[in-house]
Amino acid sequence: MSLALRHIRVHDCMHHGILSCAGDAPLGEVAGMMAKHRVHAVAVTNGDGRRVIAIVSDLDVAAAAADGREPTALEVAATEPLTVSASEPMHHAAQLMVEHGVSHLVVVDPASGYPVGILSTLDVAVLYAGAMVEA
Repeated sequence: MSLALRHIRVHDCMHHGILSCAGDAPLGEVAGMMAKHRVHAVAVTNGDGRRVIAIVSDLDVAAAAADGREPTALEVAATEPLTVSASEPMHHAAQLMVEHGVSHLVVVDPASGYPVGILSTLDVAVLYAGAMVEA
């Protein structure tokens, strides 16, 4: 991996803020949020919204559509979302994604532990493309 990725921090590349829903939100509503905001994932949060308990991805929506189901967000979402500190280097975030086969990481504030954003594989690709052009 490019040395440039070792010097760039997650907070420099992540999407700040989190698009979220409650676990009992109908999946159609969640899919509508994705379409409206042009994102590939929505965080499912606990009651106070301070902890992400799952991630609903576009692939989860496609799977439900293929099955003809109308589940809730939590029924289709992968459990135990992976987190990464905003202060971690990007190469570490990319390693986590590859090791766990996920396309999104929840970015947490290193001091509070609260979610502050989302990092996607597309964010890694954009950064990597730029690093390769500069090399």
